[in-house]
Amino acid sequence: MELNELQQQRLAKLERLRAAGIDAYPPRTQRTHTIGAVLAGFDQLMERGEKVTVAGRIIGARRVLGKLAFAHIADESGQIQIWLSRGDLGDEWFDRFRDDLDTFDIVEASGTLRRTQRGEPSVFVTHMGVLAKSLNPPPEKWHGLSDIEERHRQRYLDLIVNPEVRDVFRTRAKIISTMRRFLDERGFLEVETPTLQPIYGGASARPFITHHNQLKQDLYLRIAVELYLKRLIVGGFERVYEMSKVFRNEGVDRTHNPEFTMMECYQAYADYNDMMRLVEELYRTLALEVAGSATIEFQGRTIDFGPAWRRVSIPEAIAERTGIDILELTELEPLQEAIRAAGLKVDFKPAWGRQVDELFSVYVQPELIQPTFVLDHPVALSPLAKRRPDQPLLVERFEPVVAGMEIGNAFTELNDPLDQEQRFLEQGRAYDAGDDEAQQMDVDFLNALMYGMPPTGGLGIGIDRTVMLFTDQPNIREVILFPHLRPRE
Repeated sequence: MELNELQQQRLAKLERLRAAGIDAYPPRTQRTHTIGAVLAGFDQLMERGEKVTVAGRIIGARRVLGKLAFAHIADESGQIQIWLSRGDLGDEWFDRFRDDLDTFDIVEASGTLRRTQRGEPSVFVTHMGVLAKSLNPPPEKWHGLSDIEERHRQRYLDLIVNPEVRDVFRTRAKIISTMRRFLDERGFLEVETPTLQPIYGGASARPFITHHNQLKQDLYLRIAVELYLKRLIVGGFERVYEMSKVFRNEGVDRTHNPEFTMMECYQAYADYNDMMRLVEELYRTLALEVAGSATIEFQGRTIDFGPAWRRVSIPEAIAERTGIDILELTELEPLQEAIRAAGLKVDFKPAWGRQVDELFSVYVQPELIQPTFVLDHPVALSPLAKRRPDQPLLVERFEPVVAGMEIGNAFTELNDPLDQEQRFLEQGRAYDAGDDEAQQMDVDFLNALMYGMPPTGGLGIGIDRTVMLFTDQPNIREVILFPHLRPRE
């Protein structure tokens, strides 16, 4: 590895430490307290004259003033000042601190506690040691790594210099644990289903493909877990859920990452109305747990999860916003002719369902700021959902939308194996016509349905987008620790 000048200077200091017999990467520390614990009990520890040993990374500038030196060290729980005097610490380690230690080094420091003349809690150090010598210096702008792409590429550095980023991921963990507890308390069983699948399904997306050498078989990274969870409903489990990593070979933008996290749950003897009630209750619970209130702030707007969610019909909303009646224009070419005639600015898609989705996404969804259930999806867009008995062109499906962002998907699940087979065949024809996100025929899933699946409500929630909402982050990369990025040139 080729080192730059600053790295070489730090390497020279490491070599001096080693030449003096000092292990700059020892296997353990003698830490007695986290910094947070010291700060929480500072006055009591100080009054007792108790000696503590703290450990952490040197942050900010080190200051050496004659026979005194100062620095701040930080661990995950907080930061504290260490105060070094040549008389208390001794010449060797005082000189080592001055000459051989640097910002970003991880050290341990032992001593008693006192407040400085300005009242700052400090450890007056009588012994110290090196736990990890940092060969990389901090970024030039110490008070923040500002290059967004570099922050995402070097998330470890981002977490060091921007401690508030750690709070985002603490909140993410809290959201996931709250969601688990919410489902567990309602009798849902957490399960695990295959990540590598011989047939991808459960969503409309392009898959990632891999190959199993011994079986001589192509496999796909899952794009959803729906079809496996519904097999479990067939098998007799009545409430199941999975927190799953799913993978879709799609573009990257502020709300899409090729690898993301979903929660999917399925409830037998329920329908999409039950799932709507579940979503309202879930997000109200998350808001109270995370924000302490039913309202949150997202990008300058107040989002209220307290009242019942608004309901919006896709055909009605598109007609209101564009003048186009999609239930009258049920073929691709007439629909696209109407779009041209109306002068609408949308991308043209290879399938009717995709074109409807594009119209809705451009002209309706961005205006849905408060929590909303988007209903009445066309059958062509919903090959796994049950038709509405009163309107066979539409299905019992909803998408929850908040702040103009789709955060999930839910159905009254299709449990008629013959209807499901025809839907798969229609998807196959769409695939042949150029829709590379159409779903695939899954004969084993049809076989499972032929044993009988009870009326079932299913729900998928995007964890990443939910975290975006509750941490006020405008980009999905801010809530994924290691988002996918283009390779460097």
